[in-house]
Amino acid sequence: MSCLLCNSKIVSCIHHKLDKTFGEKNYYSCNNCKLIFLLPQDRLKPKSEKERYDNHQNDPSDKNYINFLQRLTSPLISKLTNNACGLDFGCGPGPSMSAIFKNTGHKVENHDPYYFSDNSLLEKQYDFITCSEVVEHFYNPRKEFLLLHSLLKKNNSRLAIMTEVLQNKEGFINWWYHKDPTHVCFYEQSTFDWIARWLNFQVEYPDKNIVIYTKNYK
Repeated sequence: MSCLLCNSKIVSCIHHKLDKTFGEKNYYSCNNCKLIFLLPQDRLKPKSEKERYDNHQNDPSDKNYINFLQRLTSPLISKLTNNACGLDFGCGPGPSMSAIFKNTGHKVENHDPYYFSDNSLLEKQYDFITCSEVVEHFYNPRKEFLLLHSLLKKNNSRLAIMTEVLQNKEGFINWWYHKDPTHVCFYEQSTFDWIARWLNFQVEYPDKNIVIYTKNYK
């Protein structure tokens, strides 16, 4: 078995559980990039996964939800030039990012494999991309991060990520985040540091569980 992110063979099972509702779950940890991932055969079936997503309460009219998203959007917006064009990657059934950015003079396209699956949007490049509560759902994180990198323009483009960041591997077993069966990849800060080195990103952490990458080739 290889790591789903870095392809390292140095992986080991760190947690096994038998969920009464969702069945057997085995989680593996990579010694190289520190990604933790659910064994692929233990994932939900697509129908069950979408049913879970359909029940997400991500209402763009919910002020609390907008405040939550602004933990990601505020540090990103401060870095953007006027009239920037972005992509909300994995926007879900109730896209809210586009409304936030529209109010600040920026345009955001919405893409989601289940709800907004216009793949022509994946043939363009953007000044910025947002991934709010998305990367934990990646079945193939290596492929997805390569795609995100390719969708960014060359100079001063940014990828902004919000996800729960694991503080240490030892705490994984009792961590609430893997109780959601749609969460299949888990990241430490060192994992995001590894991604930065791999893809030649600059990286910063402006707030808890917030990652901003900058792509800058001069």
